[in-house]
Amino acid sequence: MSIRNEVQDYAGILAGSVLFGVAYSWFLFPFRVSPGGVAGLAQVLYQWTGTSESIWMFGFNIPLFILGYIFIGKQFGIRSLVGMLMSNSMCWVFQPSHLSFLSSYGEIVHNVAGEGQLPRLAVFLTGNSEMDILLASIAGSSLLGIGLGLIFKFRGSTGGTDIPVAILKKYTGVSISTGYWMVESLIILAVGVVFKNPVIVIWAYLNLFLTSRMTDFASEGMPYVKAVMIITDKPDEVRDAIFDKLNRGVTFLKAEGGYRREEKDVIYVCIHRRQVMLLRRILKRIDPKAFMVLHDAYDVMGYGFKQRTLSF
Repeated sequence: MSIRNEVQDYAGILAGSVLFGVAYSWFLFPFRVSPGGVAGLAQVLYQWTGTSESIWMFGFNIPLFILGYIFIGKQFGIRSLVGMLMSNSMCWVFQPSHLSFLSSYGEIVHNVAGEGQLPRLAVFLTGNSEMDILLASIAGSSLLGIGLGLIFKFRGSTGGTDIPVAILKKYTGVSISTGYWMVESLIILAVGVVFKNPVIVIWAYLNLFLTSRMTDFASEGMPYVKAVMIITDKPDEVRDAIFDKLNRGVTFLKAEGGYRREEKDVIYVCIHRRQVMLLRRILKRIDPKAFMVLHDAYDVMGYGFKQRTLSF
């Protein structure tokens, strides 16, 4: 890999880590709405010890990284280590207490601690009202998802629950999605028990969903293209109309009907979202009985589509 690509990858990991740190330190930690993970455990230990979450995240991630390298292998390599160190460091860098100088430019930093709580600072939000918690959840989860997506896109990792999930998959055979669900649920429920607030559990699951969707968006991109599969008795006419009206190439896939066991040509084509209605009209005109299935397509590369590099 060229030096230019290496620099680009590490710059992308750094940008994602900045968003990661801002999301946690400015929005999620102050309102105790972390969407699980090592950060959720760090919230619990902050409550008990008063030591900042960023320090606890380092304390968890370093041994987890070592375990991952031992039990999983080199997939937890230098980029994973760099991503973990950068993202955890940014949680410390962007602690609101380090940004008190901004208060001279306006009412930006506020104390949101309630009676009997440890003193905390938040940015942009003024209190512990339900509206503030909602805004913090949306802003924090969105920024966190975009940050994670950038880190993953440039082949980094933040460590954390990625590692126990990978170990679970290797030694128990559970799927990755099930592993994440098990690990994150245990942490989220533990946070709710420690803070004696079941509402926190609801917020955490909401944030987990929003973060995962934004992570997909940042790492894969907006599904601006539709992949279409068409089963029709007039494949040649449909193909010619797609060439002529949509200026798209098609691929014929050989298939067999399940009822009569007849051989069929299935047309596979990728089109822009704005062309979907036109394709429907073409099919309705040529073969009203045609069967069409549309799927979201990500990172489509090739003639007629925006180039999006995904080299590794």
